[in-house]
Amino acid sequence: MRVLITGASRGLGRAMAKRLANEHAQLALCASAPSPELDSIMAECTARGATVSTFTGDLSQSDVPQRLVDAAAERFGGLDGVVSNAGIVAPGTLCAIEEEAWERTFAVNVRGPWKLARAAHPHLMASAGAMVAVASMSGVEPYPGTGAYSPSKAALIMMVRVLAQEWAADGIRVNAVSPGLFRTAMTEPIYADAEKKAAREAIIPLHRIGDPERDCAGLVEFLLSPDASYLTGQNIVVDGGLLGSIQTHIAGRPKSGAR
Repeated sequence: MRVLITGASRGLGRAMAKRLANEHAQLALCASAPSPELDSIMAECTARGATVSTFTGDLSQSDVPQRLVDAAAERFGGLDGVVSNAGIVAPGTLCAIEEEAWERTFAVNVRGPWKLARAAHPHLMASAGAMVAVASMSGVEPYPGTGAYSPSKAALIMMVRVLAQEWAADGIRVNAVSPGLFRTAMTEPIYADAEKKAAREAIIPLHRIGDPERDCAGLVEFLLSPDASYLTGQNIVVDGGLLGSIQTHIAGRPKSGAR
């Protein structure tokens, strides 16, 4: 399978690259800039038998998505899948953040995936392929204090739903994955604090923080595969049951199993 992954050097994207890496895989691993992390994930995937190329570019730049897709498609003779994983957050309240932060967040989190999809469309149509966009539970429920992040991820989820309808006739499936609380390099400072980690685990019905390789990468692999051939336009929330648990926190509610 020929797959392009953005944000592949760290966190969820890195886990997805490792999961997809096998002797039949041709992977275009993309990151915003060259780094030791990008070099190391290339080496890991190559060791697993995959054919790997790396490409770099800032997705907030309008021409970068087309350039990444063109380079990957030329390298592998087309594409079977695209994983739009790269994303950014600039914390702050909506009244306090600067316009530049709003614009850059939407450029990376929404415009970038849109232009990536548009560039990949002819290749995915030729292969009857699939696209997976990584959104967030913050695009399903509001997350105050994260600036434009929640609005941008909500827009990304709707974009996925529209693309799924528009591309169905072309044989292309488009889905989104919305992770909840996951332990990655970016969130490690939070979970290194045992008290904060325990407090977060306590509000998650499954009582643990998500692991990128164990809890998310396999789902993306499934969505790209023929096993998901009848699944499109969906946003799958991977949060250990957190978003669905709001009523369990209401004081005075009946206990589980009460008659």
